[in-house]
Amino acid sequence: MRETIDPRVPRYYNLFMPTFTALKALGGSGSNEEILNQVIADMQLPDEVADIPHGDKNISEVAYQLAWARTYLSKYGVIENSARAVWAISPQFVGVKELNVQKILKAARTASNGEKAQKLQSAQEVDDGCNSNEDDTDVPDEARPWRMKLLDILTRMNAFGFERLTQRVLRECGFTQVEVTKKTGDGGIDGYGKWKINGIFSFNVAFQCKRYSGVVGAGDIRDFRGSLTTDIEKGVFITTGTFSKAAKEEAAKPGKQQIDLIDGEAFMDKIAEYGIGVKEVKIYEVDEKFFEKI
Repeated sequence: MRETIDPRVPRYYNLFMPTFTALKALGGSGSNEEILNQVIADMQLPDEVADIPHGDKNISEVAYQLAWARTYLSKYGVIENSARAVWAISPQFVGVKELNVQKILKAARTASNGEKAQKLQSAQEVDDGCNSNEDDTDVPDEARPWRMKLLDILTRMNAFGFERLTQRVLRECGFTQVEVTKKTGDGGIDGYGKWKINGIFSFNVAFQCKRYSGVVGAGDIRDFRGSLTTDIEKGVFITTGTFSKAAKEEAAKPGKQQIDLIDGEAFMDKIAEYGIGVKEVKIYEVDEKFFEKI
């Protein structure tokens, strides 16, 4: 059954230019999070729209539509992955000022011909405001099935098991002396560790893990910050869900202790990067035309 998208949320084909413009404003490249924040600011989307979730997934509807926009722009060659979850404008489009939405839609569908073209509607239907089939039968390139399966596993994990997994991820990221608290009700702090930069500078860190399929609000950030003692120099809030716009602003509020945020997408990126419980599988795509012409 096709999910109804809140009409206040811009659709992916209306986000081609905002995505392109956001990357230009970011200096030609940017992470998923930076692009999202820039687009929200440029389009002046209110918090209540920016925080609308995509179904029961750990991603907002705006972020999901942006993922589709990046998929199309990537297929057309406008942008490219320079690293995991980091995008850059392709050299041939650096000097371009305006994108042709119609051409991008048509070219992306042609590129997907053997894979999912039958699931996409024509560019004319998009212009008429019709929903395209990918909304309920497909996912953008950034939201492949393995991520959905992993997210489901993470949200169903035993609470202490998830804390131990977080401990492992933080160690892989360079944290040392990572300890998980053995009690509940510890003021929102689930563990401690040390983060060393360049093998010289060391910071005392406290972290909180929240297995959550929804949106973490500003109140959760304030509560966590309030639990930090004076000997803690950095706070890290980790969730399998997402952070509201207000939560992100609260975490970075000037004059207060800064809180680093790791949402579900970023957490899964780290799990994949370090191969923790997942492994990359190589597949081959058969070029039928090659065998026909040889």
